[in-house]
Amino acid sequence: MENKRIEKFKDFYQFYLSEHSDKINRTLHFIGTCLLLIVLLYALITSRYNLIWFCPLCGYSFAWIGHFVFEKNRPATFKQPIYSLISDFYMWWQLLTRKIYF
Repeated sequence: MENKRIEKFKDFYQFYLSEHSDKINRTLHFIGTCLLLIVLLYALITSRYNLIWFCPLCGYSFAWIGHFVFEKNRPATFKQPIYSLISDFYMWWQLLTRKIYF
């Protein structure tokens, strides 16, 4: 994807998956999203809302290591942040339900 915006989520998600073809990168994304959800649930259940700021740290730190070290590309977050966030959770769900694989 050059500097063109992809308008349809379906088209963006195909691009997103192509930017996440490395198994280690997908695994790191999955771990980061799991940690993000655990921290979020813990913060909400225990009313320790000050912990919520750790959520982006959990998600992005694992994802960016995956991109810069293993995939050798720039995260899609820099190009289309909303579609990228939605795609991350969608990919997490598809990995969890084995619709796609690590």
